[in-house]
Amino acid sequence: MQENDAQPDVTYSAAEQGMVGVFFRGVLMGLAELVPGVSGGTMAFISGIYYRLIGALASFGLGSVRLLRYPGKFWRHHQLPFLLALGLGMGIGIAGFARVIGYLMEHAQPVLWAFFAGVIVVSVYQIGSARHKKNLLAFGTLGLVLGLGFLALPAQNLSGSLVALYFAGMVAVCAWILPGISGSFVLLLLGLYADVILAVNELDLTFLLVLGAGCASGLLLFTRALSWLLAHFEDPLLALLTGFMATALLKLWPWQQSGLNSEGPWQNLFAPLLWPSQYAAEVGADFVWIALGAAAMGGMGVWLLSKFSPR
Repeated sequence: MQENDAQPDVTYSAAEQGMVGVFFRGVLMGLAELVPGVSGGTMAFISGIYYRLIGALASFGLGSVRLLRYPGKFWRHHQLPFLLALGLGMGIGIAGFARVIGYLMEHAQPVLWAFFAGVIVVSVYQIGSARHKKNLLAFGTLGLVLGLGFLALPAQNLSGSLVALYFAGMVAVCAWILPGISGSFVLLLLGLYADVILAVNELDLTFLLVLGAGCASGLLLFTRALSWLLAHFEDPLLALLTGFMATALLKLWPWQQSGLNSEGPWQNLFAPLLWPSQYAAEVGADFVWIALGAAAMGGMGVWLLSKFSPR
């Protein structure tokens, strides 16, 4: 932990990390953030760049202003090649796949959810298996309870307010940086998810700039606290997030019916879940075999990514 949490005065070279590899990890993070229930932080964690990302983001502060007089030092201290490659990948992932995700959500939703359910299952196993058993039992259980409560929150509608959009960006980016908590799901709860997808597809610059400003503010406020927590309470924190991450499977169950109006939050949480046969009868084609194959591909992809990623 000491090496990862130190301020990055010495830059990783392109050869050490591989900017092409960082770029493609950014694409995966952007793709993950388009789907409610999947966290870009999870993709960063399993691909081996999470601690470096937190260290680079936490390096920004008041001292950054003084370093502006020395562009070379500023560039190295904040690991800007790494952040720019990652940010470019995320931007291309979001812009390039927003329409694909939208199409799959409309025409083949079980396949999309199944793929990311496979990603989450293997991620939960890999992150959870590395935790101390006592922490996993105590904090993982707490994470499960908190996650279920989070999923049961009633959706709001903040659409149409740029001020609300700014603060929503601050909250969503905190979810983005944590493994297991989906920024897209936060936007969904706030009633802004559809607006964000539409803004990306239509290049609504005002909307995207306000959202981006909120995200930048949230990162500056949150990453230093997260860096400290990881330095002092890494295993309990990751055990907590493992339990939280597992609850995302309720939102990623491939066969579910949207738009149900139930009597309470817990009914809203479980009522949409269907068996494939029920889905085929009530909603449409269940794509059951394709969905199972997609889940296997998602899980295998995570396993390969973590196996060959730098640590």
